[in-house]
Amino acid sequence: MKGIWKKILEVNLTTGNAIAKELPESFYLTYLGGLGIASRLLLDYTEKSIDPLSEKNAIIIAPGLLVGSGLPTASKTTLTFKSPETNAFGRSVSGAYLGVALKKAGYDALVITGASKKPVYLVIEDEKFTIKDASNLWGKDAIETQEILKDQLGKEFRTGAIGPAGEKLLKIADIDFEERQSARAGGGAVMGSKKLKAIAIKGTKNVEYADPDALKQAILEWNKKINASDAKKLDMGYGSGEFYEWINKERGVFPVKNWQESYFEESFEKHKDGKSPLDPYYWSPKYTKTLHPCPNCTKPCGRYIEIKEGKYAGTHVEGVEYELLYSLGGDLGIDNIEATAKLNEICDRAGVDGISAGVTLAWAMEAYEKGLLTKDDTDGIELKFGNEDAAIEALNKLVNRKGKLGELLADGVKRAAEKLGKGSEKFALEIKGLEPPAYDVRGLKGMALAEAVSVRGACHLTGGIYAPELTGSFWKLSNIDRLSSEWKGYEVKVGEDFMSVYDTLGMCKFSRSIFWLEGLLDGIYAVTGIKFGVDWLMEIGERVYNLDKIFNVREGLSRNDDYLPYRVTHEPIKNGISKGYLVKEDELRDMLDQYYTARGWSKDGTPTKMKLFELGLGKEAEEFGKPI
Repeated sequence: MKGIWKKILEVNLTTGNAIAKELPESFYLTYLGGLGIASRLLLDYTEKSIDPLSEKNAIIIAPGLLVGSGLPTASKTTLTFKSPETNAFGRSVSGAYLGVALKKAGYDALVITGASKKPVYLVIEDEKFTIKDASNLWGKDAIETQEILKDQLGKEFRTGAIGPAGEKLLKIADIDFEERQSARAGGGAVMGSKKLKAIAIKGTKNVEYADPDALKQAILEWNKKINASDAKKLDMGYGSGEFYEWINKERGVFPVKNWQESYFEESFEKHKDGKSPLDPYYWSPKYTKTLHPCPNCTKPCGRYIEIKEGKYAGTHVEGVEYELLYSLGGDLGIDNIEATAKLNEICDRAGVDGISAGVTLAWAMEAYEKGLLTKDDTDGIELKFGNEDAAIEALNKLVNRKGKLGELLADGVKRAAEKLGKGSEKFALEIKGLEPPAYDVRGLKGMALAEAVSVRGACHLTGGIYAPELTGSFWKLSNIDRLSSEWKGYEVKVGEDFMSVYDTLGMCKFSRSIFWLEGLLDGIYAVTGIKFGVDWLMEIGERVYNLDKIFNVREGLSRNDDYLPYRVTHEPIKNGISKGYLVKEDELRDMLDQYYTARGWSKDGTPTKMKLFELGLGKEAEEFGKPI
């Protein structure tokens, strides 16, 4: 099999040693790359019940199988770790140029174990490896840190770093890769616990591909498909928030004010033209400075925006992505894109997951308005929905774990609600401890199931089920009714296996409807020399997803952890086209039964011995599989 090195680099920060380890070809045929090998290695390098912030945790960084090949939108690198936010499987994916550099340095994955006693950063240059003192970088923000490293080491180095949030062990801290974030599940806190401030990699090697001429042809053909798609024009023009107005007005599932509303009606109605200022059709042409593509992306949705005048003059940020239009906009009752961009910038520089931070702040606003938090609790901040000055002041406290409010909010909404009590748990939006993304699942019942069962908690990308729910079809699936709870188990299972394949390959999920799986086969063959079929790929996806589930089973998670927030199951949507809908608890129970049956798992949500044996996971079958 070509397109791989059959080698990983293991770095132990406790001893300061690094070892290159060979892996057999069968390992790659079983797991491909990216998420597949990152999941396998995480299970192998960690033990049951470890503290996620102890030196016993590991961080695995693995570029997808196709990353660095030149195939367009094959851009994603996966990180896995035990999550400090959920105490379960942690996964984070980003368009990191560091992943390409790692591949060019001669490695299929980087495994980081142990912990340093003082702040350090790693430098990898092909076979050369050094651990350097990072005392002068400790305390600097994530973006500034990487700028300093590039000035010192050379612009050809690709980098990743944590900010002050990771240093202070915020459980919602992220890792920044040149302003592309691996944001979810608290990987920044894991790096911070290891005193690892940053990583810099330079690779000069060429990966051997099976058929270079066929690869060039595949690159041309893939680009033709991308250029012919509507997605390219929309992504480059308006980014991931292009459907903002549609999801508000036509689907009514855009969460507002901590999910008290599901259509930002106030924003649309208070402006004379009937347009919300959060809509990229309004702000993208006005503020975009330049596009910011992930590696080998020819339809970039990312952009740098710059505010030159007014209250927020000087704000310069990569964004604002759809998810943050929600978490740092509508969910806070804020429709000023300039304020949302400023909040985005604070998160990126501090190194904090913008979804988790925004949803946690929205919870605090509701608690304040309900009288459960006082001005003394909020350090004197009048924390009301729509108050952008208060939101910025409060976010600065959160990301720095500063004051009473910062200490309350720093580790996410679940822990904040547990600390406060007073019934605030009933409007704390989280699943397994992870805050939900920008889709009100009361009006998307398959998405509700997908978030409930996702191995990393409330997540829209584990199964990507928002797409079929919103449009009614996906790949081989059709006639999907978003307001019905029937047939959701199979729908979610297919979506999870499909998306797991994309994460093993390193493909951007925004290109899935351009290629599906059939359209990827020529590129995979040109890279590897192996004729993978769709069925083989889906089997790998299923294997990887079951492996991730086994991690959670090992950590003691069960059906009881596949839940939905109280607000979703008890409070119907109050406004918009989806008004009146919710997901009743008996509906969720039925959908869970559907899902576990489709997966071949037991009714308590544990993979069965037979299913694991069927997927070639014999060791896991014996140790964790449920007999029937």
